[in-house]
Amino acid sequence: MAGYFRTALLLAAMTALFVGIGAAIGGQQGMVIAFLMACGMNLFAWWNSDRVVLGMHNAQPIGPHDAPRLYQMTQELAQRAGLPMPALYVIHEDQPNAFATGRNPEKGAVAVNTGLLDMMSEREVAGVIAHELAHIRNRDTLIMTITATLAGAIGMLAQFGFLFGGRSSDGRSNPFGPIGSILLIVLAPIAAMIVQMAISRSREYEADRAAAEITGDPRGLASALMRLEEYKHGHVNEAAEANPASAHMFIINPLSGMRMDGLFSTHPRTENRVAALEELASRMGPPPSAPRIHAPSPRVASGQPGPWSGGGRRNPWG
Repeated sequence: MAGYFRTALLLAAMTALFVGIGAAIGGQQGMVIAFLMACGMNLFAWWNSDRVVLGMHNAQPIGPHDAPRLYQMTQELAQRAGLPMPALYVIHEDQPNAFATGRNPEKGAVAVNTGLLDMMSEREVAGVIAHELAHIRNRDTLIMTITATLAGAIGMLAQFGFLFGGRSSDGRSNPFGPIGSILLIVLAPIAAMIVQMAISRSREYEADRAAAEITGDPRGLASALMRLEEYKHGHVNEAAEANPASAHMFIINPLSGMRMDGLFSTHPRTENRVAALEELASRMGPPPSAPRIHAPSPRVASGQPGPWSGGGRRNPWG
């Protein structure tokens, strides 16, 4: 509940920022115009976001015959989460990572990089899949669309303030003046971005908690997060670098050079997430007697690379 409260508080702060800037710069008319324009652009983006982001990362759809073990694991976890089976995709990318998309649970999709399947045990993969299912169940795509709408509207209002100069759209004097308008055009979008990033980080903690409840094994996800963080730095995700706006969707930040839990990071520090999961594990007690969704292959059980090894182009978990 604390995560939901923080998200609501941050959304309220962004809304208040939008209303305040709109009233000061553009008056009621400018505020309404900017909001409608931002809503239109973001509604179009949200309606097509799943296809767009999957295409960005060259995700390939897979079915039960392509990856029976992975498909069955996802199906069982979705049932535990009370969700319909999402569409499954695989991305031929050496950097271990995964993300979820879809405008609602009925349109949900989970995409997993081959690098993740290569190196992780089924217990760890189950934690990652559960994390992405939690994002779908929590409708985080919708939440981030709302924040993107407000952030876009705030940016447009700042532009209006620059164009209107000393007067707002209803003829009132702009209380900030020309210099204040210039400062506002720079600072307002930054403030909106900070709030947007804070909401994204809050949703990651919430998805970690929900994933631990779905699997009953917080330490499985904690182990996955540590391995993801360790191995991501040796592999540059070219698609993510070319499309940094999609970085917040991944379970671990796929971009290079962003390792701080600062104002402009889309993800919390991995150590902080692991610590939260360890605390949750101590409260939940021992994991189920069979934490893996399926019995692992001898290769996985021994800690050796998973079934995508040797080039990462064979059928995943077939």
